[in-house]
Amino acid sequence: MENWKISPSDLTFLWDECPRCFYLKVRHKFRRPALPFPKIFTKIDLLMKDIYLGQSTQKISPLLPPGQTIMSGRWVTSAPIAAADGENSAYIRGIFDTVVQFEDGSYGVVDFKTSEAREEHVEFYGRQLSAYAYALTHPALGKLRLSPVSKLGLLYFEPQSLTETAPDGLSLNGPARWVEIPLDETRFVTFMQTVLSLLSLPEPPPANPDCAFCAYREAARNTLF
Repeated sequence: MENWKISPSDLTFLWDECPRCFYLKVRHKFRRPALPFPKIFTKIDLLMKDIYLGQSTQKISPLLPPGQTIMSGRWVTSAPIAAADGENSAYIRGIFDTVVQFEDGSYGVVDFKTSEAREEHVEFYGRQLSAYAYALTHPALGKLRLSPVSKLGLLYFEPQSLTETAPDGLSLNGPARWVEIPLDETRFVTFMQTVLSLLSLPEPPPANPDCAFCAYREAARNTLF
């Protein structure tokens, strides 16, 4: 019986981009080559966490219930999620952006994005936030537990202008927009059964025809030097 570790972020980009790459990373720890990631996005993410930490939830959005931002950048680890056949399982492990606590005692998970808010992101990033929520409410023994989770959402920052600041600085400006993600643990667990079914295959599944990584590996195998 296997118990595979899955990162919440891999349930978004990697899962959608190529089932074979997902299988190879999770089951065999065979990762894609790392791609350059602009440090400016990491910097903006850290600054957003700092701005909202310890502040009222109303600062994030007036649509949220009264409460306060209580922590950011913490590891979570879930209890195992068993496959339907009971043969294998997987657990969630990752670092959330921010958690808020509402006055009714429940919690919310917030993820910061530096981009334009799009409707299609709701389903896409919903898996990632649902994974954090599941890990917080169903933690592994001794790991961080915050329950119940009542809200999930994305706070988008979309830079739209650059202004000069005295004496020789620049300021990046743009709106912050709150997008709530539907909370549905049953749907997430059902999705995880699909994930576990793929991981339980004896051989890697076919690659996505559009996966450049798999195309490169295939071309390399068929090239004689």
